[in-house]
Amino acid sequence: MQKIAVIGSGFSGLSTSAYLASAGYEVHVFEKNEVAGGRARQFRTETGYVFDMGPSWYWMPDVFEKFFNDFGFSVSDFYELKLLNPSFDVVFDKKDTMSVPEKYDELCNLFESIEKGSSAQLTKFMSEAEYKYKTGIEKIVYKPGLSITEFIDLDIIKGAFRLQIFSSFSKHVRKYFSHPKLIALMEFPVLFLGAMPSETPALYSLMNYAGLKLGTYYPMGGFGKVIDAMSKVAEKNGVVFHYNSPVEKIEIENNQAKKIVINGEQFAFDAIVASADYHHVESKLLPVEYRNYSENYWDKKTFAPSSLIFYLGVNKRIKSLEHHTLFFDEDLDLHSREIYKNPKWPTKPLFYVCCPSKTDDGIAPEGHENLFLLMPIAAGLGDTNELREKYFDMMMERLENQTGEEILSHIDFKKSYCVNDFILDYNSYKGNAYGLANTLSQTANLKPKIRNKKINNLFYTGQLTVPGPGVPPSIISGKVAATQLIKHLNKI
Repeated sequence: MQKIAVIGSGFSGLSTSAYLASAGYEVHVFEKNEVAGGRARQFRTETGYVFDMGPSWYWMPDVFEKFFNDFGFSVSDFYELKLLNPSFDVVFDKKDTMSVPEKYDELCNLFESIEKGSSAQLTKFMSEAEYKYKTGIEKIVYKPGLSITEFIDLDIIKGAFRLQIFSSFSKHVRKYFSHPKLIALMEFPVLFLGAMPSETPALYSLMNYAGLKLGTYYPMGGFGKVIDAMSKVAEKNGVVFHYNSPVEKIEIENNQAKKIVINGEQFAFDAIVASADYHHVESKLLPVEYRNYSENYWDKKTFAPSSLIFYLGVNKRIKSLEHHTLFFDEDLDLHSREIYKNPKWPTKPLFYVCCPSKTDDGIAPEGHENLFLLMPIAAGLGDTNELREKYFDMMMERLENQTGEEILSHIDFKKSYCVNDFILDYNSYKGNAYGLANTLSQTANLKPKIRNKKINNLFYTGQLTVPGPGVPPSIISGKVAATQLIKHLNKI
C-alpha cells in the first residue's frame, strides 16, 4: 500500500486526507500543534468558556453536506445546525442598526423600506447570484487550475458572460442598488475573500446568494465540532494523526519527494500533500531549486487581511446583542484602503462581534456570555501589546455605546490574537488570516498551482491555492488536491 503524508490538519488537510484514505492509501497527517483544526481550533478555559479561534460564519451548508455524503454520512450524524434569525446585525450608528432577517420575503421588505424599488432589484440580483453559485460550485471551484483547457466546458462557455469572472464586484452591486446601506450590506461578504470590492470579481456575488438566500447557520458546540466530525471521518477511513509534529524538511531525490523530517527524524513516503502555508512549505521545507515561486512572487501578491482578535468571557448576559454583529459605523472604503493600498493600522476601523452564547448555552458558564471581537488589518503590520490594547479600548467603547451596557468591568476572561500569533501557530505568510485574496488577477488559474512543477509527487492544498480563502473552499481544495494526486499515482 502506498503511503502519503499530509502536512497540516486544517480543513483542507482533513479533507484531502479523508479522500486519499478512502481511495485505499495509507495516510499520515502531521500537525505542528497539539490538536487538529488549524485556524479552526478551539480552546477551553478552566471556568467553562469554549472559544472557536477562527471561523465563525457557517455559509454554503451544501458544501459541508457534500463532504460527509461522499463518505456515507450526513452533517446530522455529527453535529446539530441552527439556522440563525436574524442572520446578522449591521450597525451604522447607535440609533441605526439593520437586522438582516433569515426569511427572504422579509429581506425584500427590508430592502424596499430603505430604497424604493430595491426589492425587485434584489430579486434580479439574486437570480444572477444563484446562477453563479450553482455553476461556480458545480463547475468552477472543483477545477484544479492547472490548465486553461479546464474551462473548455459547454456550460461554462455558454455562461461566461453571466459568470462575470473578470468584471468588478463593486460596479456590479452599484448597477442594482444606490443606497449606501444596501451597498455596504452587499459588499460586506467580500471582506471574507480578502480584497477591495472594486478588485473582486463580480462572480463572487454568489456569496450574497449563500449568505442572504441560503442562510447563516451555527454548528452547536462551535466550529470545533466540524473539525471533530471531519477528523472522525478521516480516522474511520484509516488516517493516522501525528500531533506536535512540525515538518522541518522535505527530502527530494530524482525530482521525487521521498521523505519528511520531523524533530530530526526521517520518514519515507510515496507522495506528499502540503496543507500548511504554501509560502512556508516553499521557502522553509524545500531547496530553492525545487520551489514553484520566488520570494519576489509572494511579495507582489495581494493577501487577505490579518486580524486582531479578542476572545472575551463576560460574567453577565448582554441583552441587546445578536449572534453576529458587524460594526459598519465608519468608512468601509477608508478601512479597505488601509488594508490593501496603504497598509497601516486603521484610522477608524470597522470590526465584527460574535456572541455565540446567544445560540449555544454550552460554550459559556450559566449566565455568562462568550464574545469574539475581530478587526481586519493589513498583513505584515508590526504587532505589539500596546497596539492591541489601543484598538481593544476603541472597539469596547463602541460596543458599550451600541448595547447601552457596561461590559468592560464584567470581563472575567480575555485573550488576544494577532499577526505574531498567526505566524507562530500557522507559519502564516506575513501573519495573514485568510490566505490569498480573490482579486481579479488572482482568480482560478492565476492562483499558485496546486501541483509542484518540479517535484512530481508533491501537491498543495488550502487557502493559498485553488479555489481560494474560506472554509467551504478549503474543504473543496482538499478534494481537488486528493483527486489530482490519485490521478498521478494511477499513472505510475
